[in-house]
Amino acid sequence: MRSYTLIAPAKINLHLEILGARADGYHELVMILQSIDLSDEISVQASDRQAIRVRCDHPEVPADKSNIAYKAANLMATEFPAAFAKYGGVDITINKRIPVAAGLAGGSTNAAAVLVGIDLLWNLGLTQSELEELGAQLGSDVPFCVGGGTAIATGRGEQLSALPSLNNIYIVLAKYRSLAVSTPWAYKSYREQFGDSYLNDIHSLSERAAAIHSGPIVKAILNKDATEIAQKLHNDLERVVLPEYPQVLQLRETFASAGVLGTMMSGSGPSVFAICESQQQAEQVKLRVRETIPDEDLELFVTRMTSHGIQIASSV
Repeated sequence: MRSYTLIAPAKINLHLEILGARADGYHELVMILQSIDLSDEISVQASDRQAIRVRCDHPEVPADKSNIAYKAANLMATEFPAAFAKYGGVDITINKRIPVAAGLAGGSTNAAAVLVGIDLLWNLGLTQSELEELGAQLGSDVPFCVGGGTAIATGRGEQLSALPSLNNIYIVLAKYRSLAVSTPWAYKSYREQFGDSYLNDIHSLSERAAAIHSGPIVKAILNKDATEIAQKLHNDLERVVLPEYPQVLQLRETFASAGVLGTMMSGSGPSVFAICESQQQAEQVKLRVRETIPDEDLELFVTRMTSHGIQIASSV
């Protein structure tokens, strides 16, 4: 049976700004998204049955229809019924390395990998834009995860404008295994506390979304200036998550006291990352945080920013 093995990188947010509420219930956002080397490995294999099956080596990841990787395969079967009938079902195997429920788009990048894998498996010849459009039906982060790199995301996060990619800027990432933050809760709480500051007219929303293209953090990215990027990190959701989750606040404060270039919570959390001057400093910071918080529940990773999204590791 034909199969493809794909590398599915996680992502962090370098900027997350909530502009207002949308008619569809989502929020109007301006974000800068960044791929990192920390990745899952996804195998997509042709099956002799007209069925979709999902396996994962992580006990907290469902192997049923609720898994977004399953939903991605089902979407492809629905959108391309002739190919599904011709080539049959797929077996999806997820080797999980990205922390679960961490604000790192772990599920979204798995779904993106399945879209890319089935496109190859069924010889569909879809473009990146077409794959991104399909991904937008699954979740706001999926389109970015297809191509990855560095991008401005607007709308609910699915409208992408590529930026020059950042490579080899090292970060330390921290996440408590047992700690999860509900993304819907975070956005709902933000709306309840800060909804009176929302922009309401389309003109104002468009102006603010456009302003990020010439904003200070984008200039720092264009200059590939890690120090300046680190100083311009911004995440509106920290305003509601940090007061409610002292462990996340402690991680942020511990990173800050370790002499990093900058630190911030990613997405709705609970992951926190710190930008470092070098791989050597990142390793030292990892050790320092471990010494300060000797909790076995705390996962720490040294990784780096990368210029790509889904990549083919092998094919059979």
